[in-house]
Amino acid sequence: MILSSKVRVLVVDDSAFMRKIVSKILEKDPSIEVIATAKNGIEAIEKTLTMQPDVVIMDIQMPKMDGLTALKEIMRRRPTPIIMFSAFAKRDVEITLKALEYGAIDLVTKPYGPISLDISSVAKELIEKVKVASRARLLKRYIKPSVAQHFLPKVELRGRPLIGIAIAASTGGPSALMEVVPKIPRGLPVSVFIVQHMPPFFTKVLAEHLNSRSEIKVKEAEDGEPVLPGVAYVAPGDYHIKIIKNNESIRIRLFKGPKIHGVRPSADPLMISVAEVFKRNSIGVILTGIGNDGAAGMRAIKYRKGTTIAQNKETCVVFGMPKAAIELGVVDKVLPLWEIGDEVVRAIKFKLAIIRGSLKKRRLLN
Repeated sequence: MILSSKVRVLVVDDSAFMRKIVSKILEKDPSIEVIATAKNGIEAIEKTLTMQPDVVIMDIQMPKMDGLTALKEIMRRRPTPIIMFSAFAKRDVEITLKALEYGAIDLVTKPYGPISLDISSVAKELIEKVKVASRARLLKRYIKPSVAQHFLPKVELRGRPLIGIAIAASTGGPSALMEVVPKIPRGLPVSVFIVQHMPPFFTKVLAEHLNSRSEIKVKEAEDGEPVLPGVAYVAPGDYHIKIIKNNESIRIRLFKGPKIHGVRPSADPLMISVAEVFKRNSIGVILTGIGNDGAAGMRAIKYRKGTTIAQNKETCVVFGMPKAAIELGVVDKVLPLWEIGDEVVRAIKFKLAIIRGSLKKRRLLN
């Protein structure tokens, strides 16, 4: 067997044109080799098992067997980094998010149209994500019930939130968020803000998926809306997000602005604003992802004496964003994914105890 230092890729799409153009784009990079193509999920499984590619790029809607079914079978029989190559149709968006939850590494959105000639517009993204996927860690999902929420006192939610939680995630993030957000209990004066590097359309469906599995309400953030306790806000794709405080009112601000670290939304503006608004009552969480987005934001939270938590290397799909924050020296705790939700709840409990103690002391002094 001849060993190759190149990233060996299998391209799966029912369109012969798309298979050809994607292969051509990828092979412009000297470090990538397209070893085969397949036109449906059945062929994708067969060629993955026999040819053992480093990365699979797979369409969703295909005849005979769709991409989601093929993904599940490949992950069962020979776990392989898979990038879903999806259209913008809402049905495809929902299926793609399921694919990410089932083990796909990432997604790339096809340009609009049945057979678009504008595929070159995503060439750079395709190449970069193939390289990242080739180094990604494939993990089993660890679903463990929260043990922390049972001893957290519930309070009546009135007025503005007292604690702000900012969560950042990228590659591997959707499934990681499914482990963390559902562990946050309802009935607490806490608001959650989430930046997941994703295109438009996907973030709304991600919020809906999280909402269906969480105790707290999860929604896609809207510009100018008031921040309410017991709600999690997902930054919309292609918009940065900040939290703004005017007198006693806390609101969401969405804005375009230049990309930061090559992404929009970026976690840094969110985390910095959460640190400014909630100060020591802020909690920063940085999950799996490529790059260094969120490191500066975690530093801002740490500087304000907030709490910072990062996912450990062993449970990250890509140990980029957590690593950057850890190396900056601004992370209080580095934990496996399945412990992060409970640690967030413990941090909430600790901060609420301090807030209640301060309020009691203030009443005694008055």
